[in-house]
Amino acid sequence: MIRVLLVDDQRLVRAGFKSILDGEPDITVVAEAADGRESLEAAREHKPDVVLMDIRMPVMDGLAATRHLLEDPMLTGTRVVILTTFDLDEDVYGALRAGASGFLVKDTEPEELIRGVRVVAGGDALLAPSITRRLISEFAGRVARPGPSPTLNRLTEREREVMSLVAAGLSNDEIAKELVLSPATAKTHVSRIMTKVDVRDRAQLVVLAYESGMVTPRWLTP
Repeated sequence: MIRVLLVDDQRLVRAGFKSILDGEPDITVVAEAADGRESLEAAREHKPDVVLMDIRMPVMDGLAATRHLLEDPMLTGTRVVILTTFDLDEDVYGALRAGASGFLVKDTEPEELIRGVRVVAGGDALLAPSITRRLISEFAGRVARPGPSPTLNRLTEREREVMSLVAAGLSNDEIAKELVLSPATAKTHVSRIMTKVDVRDRAQLVVLAYESGMVTPRWLTP
């Protein structure tokens, strides 16, 4: 059973999401919170698999709460999905940098919400390639000038090639087609890369690729 914590300052939003998620046989909403501080308390008490986190809330916003949650050694198995009204939101990019596993816009279809929770609970990142490319193209240039990351020295040339394609928004199947590999081999490469550079999932791999200078906003512009 996938355990979900809903965090949003609007009760109607939480009620709508809860109704959708609790209707699934493999998902249950274990708790709700109206602000970031409440989310920290609820997460420590209920140990959810997935936290659906609003960005803009009183007391403590979703960006700060995401940082605290993902730094908490008691919550190493918990993943955060950001809820936002806008797909091009600077705070969403900040949340990805902080370790969030992806994001959903609040008016997403019920099927996409359910699929997103399952994807993140399964250990993958929730990144729609077209939106991710636009998001990083829009905001990556505003952070400090990228510098080389020593962790990338651990990668083979093939792994660096695969990582660049991940950062460009390609799925494992698309990477396999691009490099003439089997999908299983592409998936193995991606998993090995994440282990070598010590990131949680594809979302952090994309951010690292930009911030190390491997990929630039010009690459990511559709």
